[in-house]
Amino acid sequence: MAMTGAETRRLWADSGEARVWVSPGTDLVTALLGVWFGVGLMIDAWAHSNPELVGLETFFTPWHAVFYSGFAAVSAWIVWQVWRNVRTGRQGLAAVPQGYLAGLLAIPAFATFGLADMIWHTVLGIETNIDILFSPSHLGLVSTMALIVTTPLRSAWKAPDVGERPSLGRLVPAVLGLAFASTLVSLFLSYGDALQWGPRGIVGAFSGADFRGGPDQLATAMVISNVVLTSAVLFLVRRWKLPFGALTLFTTVFILMSGAQTMFGNWPILLGIVVAGLVGDLLVLRLRPSESRRGAFWTFAGVWSFLTWSIYIGVASAAAGALPLVPELWTGAPIVAGLLGLVLGVLMLPDARRP
Repeated sequence: MAMTGAETRRLWADSGEARVWVSPGTDLVTALLGVWFGVGLMIDAWAHSNPELVGLETFFTPWHAVFYSGFAAVSAWIVWQVWRNVRTGRQGLAAVPQGYLAGLLAIPAFATFGLADMIWHTVLGIETNIDILFSPSHLGLVSTMALIVTTPLRSAWKAPDVGERPSLGRLVPAVLGLAFASTLVSLFLSYGDALQWGPRGIVGAFSGADFRGGPDQLATAMVISNVVLTSAVLFLVRRWKLPFGALTLFTTVFILMSGAQTMFGNWPILLGIVVAGLVGDLLVLRLRPSESRRGAFWTFAGVWSFLTWSIYIGVASAAAGALPLVPELWTGAPIVAGLLGLVLGVLMLPDARRP
């Protein structure tokens, strides 16, 4: 017998209990299923970046299968967490674990955009150029996907067992979630992704060669990539006193999307960014930046940005076997990055919070 409107409202009415946190193990499973989801998108990005190798023809491809099966897996897991609470008598928001509401709401939205994407591809064909980054269905997919994969980050944000100084193991789900969300941003800014440049291209561009748009294009890409990378890192540094290894883990995940799109042909550059993450861990250990230490936070923001892009230029020069020919460019670009990092630090923490 069909339910009446009153019965439906009672089913969804909040039962009034305080919402609970899931266990660290549950967050870890959510994060790992998000990895499956994210890797599926990376494979799809690789396929779209190399149509001559894979022969894109339809919506129904192996890489879409990996991508959408990852979505199904992480979605089923999130819904299961809610259903477990429903079985104990909770209703409405009381059944949704802390940090999981946005991800739960994003699931049907993602499915809707996925259906729209299938129709879009069927009617208009498969995009292979920069237009793929502006497709409305793709923008809807990436926005809702970001909400899903960052579920462990929101769960850990105020979880009582995390505290201000969490262990690396406890923070892994949150770092994975934010790192994969950051790769989504880098994917849709691929036209300005400095991590997709190879060593010879970097040295050539800063030597005045008209390669991929020359020095203007590379300098712009460095600014865009610096904003994406540094903003996410400062977000973590402001919230927690990060354990050693957190930034190395973050940068290791962050480079994967750029690597997938270039078939890891520019691996020295990608490895340099991972080294920059290790340098960031050492800086955190030395400076102890936090929300209550504004000066240390600003110093970290500027110094780490400067060192990251100094490593970028240094690795490119070493791999190419020569320094760029225009000294103003290869010496000034890291300084611009450092100043931009400092600005981001000031904007993110204009005033210190009392400990």
